[in-house]
Amino acid sequence: MLTKVVLLAIPGVAPFEFGVVCEVFGIDRSDTGGPAFDFTIATADPGPVDTSLGFDMIIENGLEVAADADLIAVPAHRIENIDERFLQVIRDAEARGAWVLSVCSGAFALAQAGILEGRRATTHWMHADKLARRYPGTAVDPDVLFVEDRKVVTSAGTAAGIDAALHIVRKEHGAAATNVIARRMVVPPQRDGGQSQYIEQPVKAECADSFAAVAEWMLENLSENLTVDQLARKALMSSRTFARRFRADMGTTPAAWLNRQRLIRAQQLLEQTDLGLETIAQETGFGTAAVMRHHFVKVLQTSPQAYRRAFGERLAG
Repeated sequence: MLTKVVLLAIPGVAPFEFGVVCEVFGIDRSDTGGPAFDFTIATADPGPVDTSLGFDMIIENGLEVAADADLIAVPAHRIENIDERFLQVIRDAEARGAWVLSVCSGAFALAQAGILEGRRATTHWMHADKLARRYPGTAVDPDVLFVEDRKVVTSAGTAAGIDAALHIVRKEHGAAATNVIARRMVVPPQRDGGQSQYIEQPVKAECADSFAAVAEWMLENLSENLTVDQLARKALMSSRTFARRFRADMGTTPAAWLNRQRLIRAQQLLEQTDLGLETIAQETGFGTAAVMRHHFVKVLQTSPQAYRRAFGERLAG
């Protein structure tokens, strides 16, 4: 289980992305049913570390504390002249099978360490071309919020780091624990990595309100066979207009968004109830346990039975 998290403070670190990791992993939320991590911040030379906004942070711990970390997190930083000592920490973590997370330009440290070779990755869309040019052995996807490839998670800028961090928490601690963190942070716990990084054109306020209402209705009716035509009627739009504007506003297609919500609801039921798989499949709109299993394996790389063994029993104990 993910327990020890070490955040690397590389010179030129971006305070917001640094703070994202601190917020997700650095706060004890056990009083409300969330996880408590052994969280440490480390740097190569303990003492003042400059930030991208011109002020210094005082970091007391050296990199030796990272030797047994379950997760090494690398926020955005100055991408030139990265100290080799940071790179070795990243290599060692990947070699022992620990999680490695980068936020925004933190992906450049992972790439320079060599662990993105042969992997899919992402970074902020403004840096994606540079990352792809410098490291042609990495398949850079500039459009998505985050990518997980064999326990190496790279994310786009700013808030996408929250999504990536919560993704790791969900994989290790389950949906219920992740929802506790998201609720305390007042952020959505369900944004999928495949959603778009940015919206091509601004969406009018009334459109956004319409989609919020439709999305809420979708969540309340997950067990139903919801179609784009039906949803479009609910939003008072044509099917084509609804599908186009939903993707622009929500960052993904109606079907993909709905499927993700069904998975999250199924995870919660597997963790918190003893309902049978067929019943859960019907309540979440998958229809049958076989269809639900297909989506679990495709998206979560595990079966519903294995997920319940991992997280249901943990809550029961």
